[in-house]
Amino acid sequence: MPHLPAWQADRVELRQLESFVAVAEQLHFGRAAEALGIGQPAVSQQLARLERELGVRLLDRSSRHVRLTAAGSRFLPEARAVLAAVELARERATEPGAHGRPRSLRIGSSAGLGARLGRVLAELDAMNPPVMAELVTAPTRARLERVAAGQLDAAFVRGPTHAAGVELVEVWEDRLLVVLPARHELARREVVAVGELSALPLRIVARRANPPLVDLVMHACAAAGFSPRLESHPESVQDILAAVASGPPSWSVIYEPHARMLSADRVVFRPTDPPLALTTSLAVPLDATTTTLAPLLKACSAAAD
Repeated sequence: MPHLPAWQADRVELRQLESFVAVAEQLHFGRAAEALGIGQPAVSQQLARLERELGVRLLDRSSRHVRLTAAGSRFLPEARAVLAAVELARERATEPGAHGRPRSLRIGSSAGLGARLGRVLAELDAMNPPVMAELVTAPTRARLERVAAGQLDAAFVRGPTHAAGVELVEVWEDRLLVVLPARHELARREVVAVGELSALPLRIVARRANPPLVDLVMHACAAAGFSPRLESHPESVQDILAAVASGPPSWSVIYEPHARMLSADRVVFRPTDPPLALTTSLAVPLDATTTTLAPLLKACSAAAD
């Protein structure tokens, strides 16, 4: 297990490591605070104390960006390993036994899983004995790194991706639907040809946030003979729907399982021609055992039906 020098280990706290890892993964203090369930000032204070104790600067901060320094990049895998070791120690101390504590899995989740994730959780809960799921939301790269470091038992990821120390097990395929203003003439179509969207600006995340999704949509547009004009893309799904519903007409995309859970009266969701879809995989450690994965794979198989 990685260790800190004794003079530092006496003062560095787990809360500081958790705050650092959260900010390093989100590269945003507000989102890190939300993931940790604490206030943003507390995250800033924990980071400042950690840097003070280590005597190095871990993050470059500006009014618009947060980036890891060289020291921060070196420290990140060590901090993850320390937290993983602590979590493993907790699990060993509370393993099922006389008390019959339900087994739990730490699963990395992502936006847009919608009804499929609900089905997975329901299947795990219905098992005998039940399997508890602890969901952790983080960017794709962070989820993969946490799986490799042992902080997560598995993580859902979409599209083709590669990461050291993990294996991808395909579990299902999700169709993408076009989001259109309900008042637009294309909303009357049962299926929308991709080429018919050429006159409308597209609201889509930056490629660095979701390369498989952006590449799929851009390649489909190129195959239809146009390059979409990009419009601002709000962070939350509700804000995206509001932006498409109001103002000048535009379009976006949404995963079908997510769309099924939404109630929207000013936008419509339509399949495309040709169809657009991304494969969802379960990222697992290379040394994962069948015993560990069997319940989750069984639940994913049920959710794929």
